[in-house]
Amino acid sequence: MGRTEINKKYLKDLYEGTGPRLGLIYEPMTGPKGGDLGDFTLSKKPIQEWVQWYVKDFEIRARLSEKMGDDGVPFVNLNTNTGLFAAAFGCELHQYDGSNAAARPCVNNPSQANELSMPSIDYPTISRTLELGMLLQKELGKDVPISVPDIQSPFGTAAIIWNKEDFLVSLLEEPDSVKVLVRKCNDLLKAYLKEFINLFPNGNMCHCPYMWVPPEYGCHLSEDEIGIISPPMFEEFCLPWLIDLSETFGGLWMHCCADADQHYEAFKKIPNLRGLNRKFFRGAKACIEQFSDTALFSMGWTPEEVMNEMLDCSLPNSRFLFNLSGFQTPEEAKPLFDRLRARIQS
Repeated sequence: MGRTEINKKYLKDLYEGTGPRLGLIYEPMTGPKGGDLGDFTLSKKPIQEWVQWYVKDFEIRARLSEKMGDDGVPFVNLNTNTGLFAAAFGCELHQYDGSNAAARPCVNNPSQANELSMPSIDYPTISRTLELGMLLQKELGKDVPISVPDIQSPFGTAAIIWNKEDFLVSLLEEPDSVKVLVRKCNDLLKAYLKEFINLFPNGNMCHCPYMWVPPEYGCHLSEDEIGIISPPMFEEFCLPWLIDLSETFGGLWMHCCADADQHYEAFKKIPNLRGLNRKFFRGAKACIEQFSDTALFSMGWTPEEVMNEMLDCSLPNSRFLFNLSGFQTPEEAKPLFDRLRARIQS
């Protein structure tokens, strides 16, 4: 059994809670996505022009993971920007200097939201991810996992599409219009993920943090707009579609960098909530105490003191996966790798 297969088994055991309690994955810093070519979802150039850049990027990531001796499974990382699905509804994707592209809202009121038609996954910002994935699968072989792009939640995509000031007012004054748009975003996401799994049965369903999650463990998304809404609003505008996605795909992994501790009780209502990637504003203890029975805690770009805080709060059934991020080389990351491994083994 090769190293990749050993790590796949190790991570599956970690995800299922049947053995290990800690996974450590070195996240290489390989530069801006697409290099000089830029973000492939924004361009009209033939998608073939990006193939060799992503092949080389995968090879670098695989080599550095091997050198590090971490627990990762190398994959082709197609994560680009948060606006892919919003663009399909008519939003302009704008490239900002020194940052990822982002979608500008195309809806300013409930009437405009109601008039939006249901887009297809054939829209270029979406279809180009599948087209590039197919070309890379042909180049690298079907055993190399292709990752999903950035996946925002249905509510999160609706909040990108709709001018934020009016969107927040409409949660109170025009809730039905909001829910109609969120439902359309959910339907588009489901259609995309079903096609992704069909094309890439060995794909990686996680876009953030940097980790491998195969399709049998469900879908992964970001729910970043919920810090400003109340628990009843979360249950009305977010929870039904999170439940639907989890039931459709056999589980849910959720990134949330919002100040959202107030929603933990609602999070518990999501069936098969398999993993949480949180930014903690009031410490990690409450999250670990409430979700150790069900979820893996995955963290990226996290200071060592926060990782240690999480380990200090751990329960016998707590499981963690930490990215070692921000290091130029495996040699720079190795001391932290050794300290964390020693903690969990002590």
